[in-house]
Amino acid sequence: MPSRTRNATRSITTAARRRLRPHLPAIMQTAVAALGAWWLATLLLPSERPAFASIAAVICLGVTVGQRRRRAIELLGGVVLGITVASLLLYAIGNGPLQIALLVVLAMSAALLFGGGELLVSEAAISAILLASLQTSDTGFSADRILEGLIGGGVGLAVASFLFPPHPVAMVDQVAQAVFGKLGRALEETAVALRDSDSERAERALQAAHGIDEDVEALESMLLAAGETARFAPARHHDLPYVHRYEQAMPQIDSAVRDTRVLVRFAARQVRAGERAPQLADAVRELADAVWVLAAQYEHPDRPTALRELAFRAARAAEDIHDREPSLMTTQIVAQVRSVAVDLVRAAESLTGAPVKDRTELPTEELLAARSG
Repeated sequence: MPSRTRNATRSITTAARRRLRPHLPAIMQTAVAALGAWWLATLLLPSERPAFASIAAVICLGVTVGQRRRRAIELLGGVVLGITVASLLLYAIGNGPLQIALLVVLAMSAALLFGGGELLVSEAAISAILLASLQTSDTGFSADRILEGLIGGGVGLAVASFLFPPHPVAMVDQVAQAVFGKLGRALEETAVALRDSDSERAERALQAAHGIDEDVEALESMLLAAGETARFAPARHHDLPYVHRYEQAMPQIDSAVRDTRVLVRFAARQVRAGERAPQLADAVRELADAVWVLAAQYEHPDRPTALRELAFRAARAAEDIHDREPSLMTTQIVAQVRSVAVDLVRAAESLTGAPVKDRTELPTEELLAARSG
């Protein structure tokens, strides 16, 4: 084999291995769930080919990875409901294209009547179609398919809890890094815009700041999923205190995002006025550095960091600028620099488990004075 061909083959193999490696635990978990559901259904039911047990296990297991357990149970309800409706109607009206259309209508209608969400409704229709394709009407009514769905769903949930459960801290950290990345870049762009009076940079920073809300919502959802994983998976119980810390830090992170958005908006107004503010830019740049430190602290919450010094150095520098140039525009920016600094410090303290309850209600000025004193 020519060396060029060998190198190409090696590159393809390496790329495939890198792509597959992170997903191998989930693949093995799914295979075990499908096989376990098949064996258990065969053991408990007279079915020789309990396909719906394996299907339900795979569906419910797939939705529990990175999502709330409630959604997995909702999906299992859709599977069982679709199978139930289809089993009854196939026994009553037989099989055929028109009957399948009627099955879909009735299965989706029943799901809606039970108050199901979009996931449950669509899965009820899919399960009805699958059953109509796999079962003939001359076999008579049997509850075996319904029981298969329940067995498969139960196995899927059990495997998700006991075999290769996702790491709650890693789940949260992955989404949190997207929030910190956008927050830090928005502050960096703002600092450059203030330093160079660059209106294009200021607009980019404003757009970036407005785009963080979706990531904050994703982080809140992931925190719920991580909490459920840590509570229900015995192997992940030890991660529950860390998840609680992240939950405590969430309001401060949300506040930092909102205060940063206001800061960027005020800075954009100053830039549009054609005024350079290199010293304010330095203060905002210190805040960006504090965000990067907080992002690293999410991976190692107990490790001491320089975040407090960075944040309050930015706040004190902004105060000094205001003392020298007490204009309305400068006052607005300085106030937001101080607010973001406090938000970041409180978030960091929540992550380390430091007692911050006695200061959470303090105004920004009092908290800054307490920390700098």
